[in-house]
Amino acid sequence: MIDIKNIKHLFIVWLAMSLFSCDKKETVDLLIVNANVYTVDSTMSKATAFAIKDEKFVAVGSSEEIREQYEATKVLDLEGKPIYPGFIDAHCHFYQLGLQEQNVDLVGTKSYEEVLERVTAFQRERKSNFIIGRGWDQNDWEEKEFPTKDALDSLFPETPVVLTRIDGHAYLVNQKALDLAGITEETNVDGGEIVKENGKITGVLIDNPMGLVDKIFPEITSEVAAKALRDAERICFDYGLTTVNDAGLDKDIILLIDSLQQAEKLDMRIYAMVSNTPSNLDYFLERGVLKTDKLDVRSVKVYGDGALGSRGAVLKEPYSDKHHHFGAMVTPVDEIYKIAERIAATDYQLNTHAIGDSANVVVLKAYKKALEGKKDRRWKVEHAQIVAPQDFDYFSSNITPSVQPTHATSDMYWAEDRVGAERIKGAYAYKTLLDKAGIVALGTDFPVEQVSPFLTFYAAVARKDTAGYPEGGFQKKDALSREEALKGMTIWAAHSNFEEKEKGSIEVGKWADFIVLDKDIMTVPENEIPQLNVEKTFLGGKQVR
Repeated sequence: MIDIKNIKHLFIVWLAMSLFSCDKKETVDLLIVNANVYTVDSTMSKATAFAIKDEKFVAVGSSEEIREQYEATKVLDLEGKPIYPGFIDAHCHFYQLGLQEQNVDLVGTKSYEEVLERVTAFQRERKSNFIIGRGWDQNDWEEKEFPTKDALDSLFPETPVVLTRIDGHAYLVNQKALDLAGITEETNVDGGEIVKENGKITGVLIDNPMGLVDKIFPEITSEVAAKALRDAERICFDYGLTTVNDAGLDKDIILLIDSLQQAEKLDMRIYAMVSNTPSNLDYFLERGVLKTDKLDVRSVKVYGDGALGSRGAVLKEPYSDKHHHFGAMVTPVDEIYKIAERIAATDYQLNTHAIGDSANVVVLKAYKKALEGKKDRRWKVEHAQIVAPQDFDYFSSNITPSVQPTHATSDMYWAEDRVGAERIKGAYAYKTLLDKAGIVALGTDFPVEQVSPFLTFYAAVARKDTAGYPEGGFQKKDALSREEALKGMTIWAAHSNFEEKEKGSIEVGKWADFIVLDKDIMTVPENEIPQLNVEKTFLGGKQVR
């Protein structure tokens, strides 16, 4: 005989348990399930799901665990797709990328004639009263010499033209621009070169003399600047970047970024390095660190020397392909020491551009002196491109190398010509730097190089260009593993910004910045890495791409 009372009792118990189970589920904003999640936590653990609430990760685990404990109005089943923390570009020029969208794009030109064709086509379409372009590189041309202004003078006698070399350390300008800037054969500027042939100005200005031309540039309105920032953001989100370190910004642009972010008109998280000018430093150092959810202003950017491609990098011995030439410091040595002492007395970080082996040791010694007795300052050497063997030991947990792997694969065709067979051994030495410092922060230096973090990853791991050259990899001993490259673009980059507790990995309590790729960057065949695509980019749990 069926015991009705017992059945009723069991039903009540079941109903109570069901209600209790339902009540126990926490409501969140978004659930991601059935994914291949690389958390990049301290053990490089994997997961298949996570929950997001109030823009942060609140749980990470298996799909079963997450579904049992959480519910959300929006659930995304990723069907096994790979997920990573949002990529961080540790050294780029975000604002300049946006401005470049409004100027002549000279990247990839294979001759000076092609440069002229692009400038002419741009002017025919835009009819600008001040022509600005960027991206030429004479090392990519059959004739690898600097161009001259003669053709520009003929084509644009009454319109100033300023064309920036790919590395940002040289201008090609026409006579109209020289006249407006007041530059003549008698003009002298320390820290760079006004290139001349037979006593006549060629139109090429290297490093500090460029500042004379900067003064005549058309004023950039706040509307133009805001558009540039939004254009750059769109491009970067497409590549899975959720934080960018802009390596040198003036006060007005930093404050504009802050206002746009506060008005929810700019989402990108930005680590802003303050450009080293008296007015910038007086303003920010007096006020201390400026930190919001999306803007972090706590570092100063200084230029030690110039670039190797334009022979502005400072070497201990003369250039192998230009005897008696050593390059030139952009910032004098004694000034670097003074700046280091000033920054060391604040909470700010010092990030100094150093390419040549002489510039690197100057910066490293200045850092060591200024940081004596101080801990956890994480000052960065930006580029650390050519380092003498005896100078690698200066790097430590207090002095971080911030490097750009694609520089190695872009420069490898001509770098040895500049520095010779012996010095090249200490160039682009990312694995050696990692071993000394414990971390390396990876970036692109865009728009000097392409925005793509996949090219960064590929160059770091394969040490090849996209054509697969050279077959065995360029100085392969200094390649990074895939795990090291991923960390360099996420948690190590965050650590270099003092932000490792809020981003850089998929962990509870951190911002829900993550990306979904079409293929797994950790397992895909090496030659397929450059062609990877971002399917989705999330910032604070909001899909922005």
